Amino acid sequence: MTRGMTRALLVLLLLAPAPALAQADVVNVYSYREPGLIQPLLEKFEAETGIASNVLFAGDGLIERVAAEGDLSPADIILTVDIGNLANAKELGVTQAIDTAALTRVPAAYRDPDAQWVALSLRARVYYASTARVSETTLSYEDIARPEWKGRLCTRSGQHVYNIGLIATRIAHWGVDRTRDWLAAVRDNLNGKPTGADRDQVKQIYEGSCDLAIGNTYYMGLMLHNEVEPEQKEWAASARIIYPDADGDGTQVNVSGAVITRYAPNRANAEKLIEFLLSDEAQQLYANGNYEFPVVPGVLPSEQVLSWGALTADPTPLSEIAAHRKQASQLVDELRFDDGPQN
Repeated sequence: MTRGMTRALLVLLLLAPAPALAQADVVNVYSYREPGLIQPLLEKFEAETGIASNVLFAGDGLIERVAAEGDLSPADIILTVDIGNLANAKELGVTQAIDTAALTRVPAAYRDPDAQWVALSLRARVYYASTARVSETTLSYEDIARPEWKGRLCTRSGQHVYNIGLIATRIAHWGVDRTRDWLAAVRDNLNGKPTGADRDQVKQIYEGSCDLAIGNTYYMGLMLHNEVEPEQKEWAASARIIYPDADGDGTQVNVSGAVITRYAPNRANAEKLIEFLLSDEAQQLYANGNYEFPVVPGVLPSEQVLSWGALTADPTPLSEIAAHRKQASQLVDELRFDDGPQN
């Protein structure tokens, strides 16, 4: 175990309810991203700046934890995924404006208008198409509501943040009424009740129970290079990626991102970390390691990601998409999407 990983696992487990003090060579990170994904970047940051990163990892609840800790919180920065989490952190009042010129490296659509959060990478919500049973090479979002896809679609829960982001994007383009009709038709084209995670949908394609799945791009890379569970390589080989609406509105994207906490004791170090994560060097490392898209224009995705074709991202500002997330969730419940087809 590396020195950085040991620090990540141990240091913040000993937090005491006492005022957090600034330290010249430390930044305290609360991370929703798994340690293995970000640790190489943090170790590179320490090597270049001398600033060590204390990391507390958890799958959920970190934003609420910072809110509960208030001005006693030791957290300087929160790393998270999904625009919903970033918007929630802002709404809970646990953020402060990020004051660095590095923000301008990120297109305006992928950062908060008030500088309360910034994207660090992009992930696209795409179609995984069976190489054996799907001949189409281009598809729109409207297409999957058509009768010819009945019983051939699969996806995870409609209430999962990834699908809420997709539905919220359709509301931004179409309004609630048209999106309701579309989502009802998509529900009735499913092969059964939504279940599992994105990789499980690709497994269904491999097994022949689904022809077209909705999933995030980076899972393809993770499956193709999975040495721990090599069977996932076979799942991935049974599918290919189609970028929805590549010639229309553009493919819906979501983000991983960061906020600086309201009471960050090491604010300057937190901003230095964000500057590093938005550098060309870190963006390339992130893209190569995670099969995600760099958020900084001009930095290329990995060769693996490039092999799937070019991404034309939907330009709708993520702050606008976030504003429709509650409506999207209400539609999922109203239509009983997670019960599967109703006719």
